[in-house]
Amino acid sequence: VVRRCTGGLICPAQRVERLKHFASRNAFDIEGLGDKIIEEFYHDGLIQSPSDIFTLAARNERSLKKLKDREGWGEASVKKLFDAIDQRRSIALDRFIFALGIRHVGETTARVLARAYGSAEYFRDQMIAALPESEAWNELNAIDGIGAVVAEAITQFFGEGHNIEVVNELLKHVTPMPLAAVAASSPVSGKTVVFTGALEKMTREEAKSMAERLGAKVAGSVSKKTDLLV
Repeated sequence: VVRRCTGGLICPAQRVERLKHFASRNAFDIEGLGDKIIEEFYHDGLIQSPSDIFTLAARNERSLKKLKDREGWGEASVKKLFDAIDQRRSIALDRFIFALGIRHVGETTARVLARAYGSAEYFRDQMIAALPESEAWNELNAIDGIGAVVAEAITQFFGEGHNIEVVNELLKHVTPMPLAAVAASSPVSGKTVVFTGALEKMTREEAKSMAERLGAKVAGSVSKKTDLLV
């Protein structure tokens, strides 16, 4: 028998780790909000859920104990953190979905879901409606790259009312942006591309996004299916 906690985004035992995942490089990528700072802010009651990150500046203004007065902080470092948070109030939809920490939903699956549903609100509503044998459930399972295991994990996540509340609260402060249209035909359309090492003109994440916009499939490692290695 395998027992798994369904507390999701509000489970105390999981909350810190989920917050770390939320702010991590491939999710919201909030500079200055690393693992150590998240643990410190969580245990001091400053950040308990993802939406708290985006209300931190406003709450700091009202607080008698300012962030700048904390050990290791100052006005410059606080401003830098708040600026980094503000830069993430708009974020690509696939990063938003990945940041939720849904079991079995990695970066590639999040991107597939983002392209299939187009907006965070529509994705949320369809996942809430995706009861077994429903039209929404059948549509989810019909998406290329989404199997029964992934579909069940997603619907279980949105089957918990507290997870929906967290997502709804987050959407009050964050605007997930639709992914750019994929080119129907290009020299790399349909090709499987792997990026490795450091690139001179852009980051690897930017290169991956560009390749996907041109219709390529980006893989994380070389395999028999690899067409191009950059």
